[in-house]
Amino acid sequence: MDDNASARLTTRLLSIGHAVGLFLAMTVICLPGIWIILTSLRPPVEIMAKPPVWIPQEMNLDAYVAMFSGVGKGGIPVIEYFRNSLIISVTSTVIAIVIGMAGGYAFARFRFSGKSGWFLGLMLTRTVPGIALSLPLFFVYARLGIIDTHFGLILAYVALNIPFTIWLIDGFFRQVPKDLAEAAQIDGCTRWQAFWQVEFPLAGPGIASAAIFAFLTCWNEFALASQLTRSVNSKTLPVGLLDYTAEFTIDWRGMCALAVVMIIPALTLTFIVQKHLVGGLTSGAVKG
Repeated sequence: MDDNASARLTTRLLSIGHAVGLFLAMTVICLPGIWIILTSLRPPVEIMAKPPVWIPQEMNLDAYVAMFSGVGKGGIPVIEYFRNSLIISVTSTVIAIVIGMAGGYAFARFRFSGKSGWFLGLMLTRTVPGIALSLPLFFVYARLGIIDTHFGLILAYVALNIPFTIWLIDGFFRQVPKDLAEAAQIDGCTRWQAFWQVEFPLAGPGIASAAIFAFLTCWNEFALASQLTRSVNSKTLPVGLLDYTAEFTIDWRGMCALAVVMIIPALTLTFIVQKHLVGGLTSGAVKG
């Protein structure tokens, strides 16, 4: 009995330690986001106070009111920036996922000459930092006349996301048993029908996760967007943060308020599709 009681006590202590460690880790991860939200609600006096004021003494929505008050009245064209970000991010994600699905499926299911070399080459393109591409892209885009356009950013983001989406979707398609598609074809499905009705639904979690990562990459990207956009017609939300900077001052409260506006759509999308990212990939597909 003593051994059983000791084992139960040890298990309980480990469980409590695990919960405390998880709580501390989540606190550290969430602290920057919480601080951004609090800063957007603080008065400027508290933001610049030394030593820092950890617990706000006064909170208001003045930064959000000013942000949406309109250009020339202390605000910025946040609606236009939001629209640009949405158009560019959604379009880039859709195109990257379509190409990523085709490429990932081809690498997972077919054999062809130079397959390993092509795959390695695609992965190596991800080792080049985006900021290193900004200057060459600027010169190329200037020659083509597509600077400060939606098309230019969409083209850059699609190229940026395709290697990652192919790699991720390829891994999920490899986990889908080939026998399922072959069985569907034996039952009368065409190769195309077997893909859409059998393999595609089972690879859904991988495609959804690839779409989320691609969307967030486009939504939050700053380096390329800051070099390839110039006007309100194409500037995205991350570039819009620069509107709060002047030669000698920075409006930290307004910048944090815009950052909160940027975070909300990303969090909303993640919560909507999170159910597709959990569970077994082929759970229940193969019967024993």
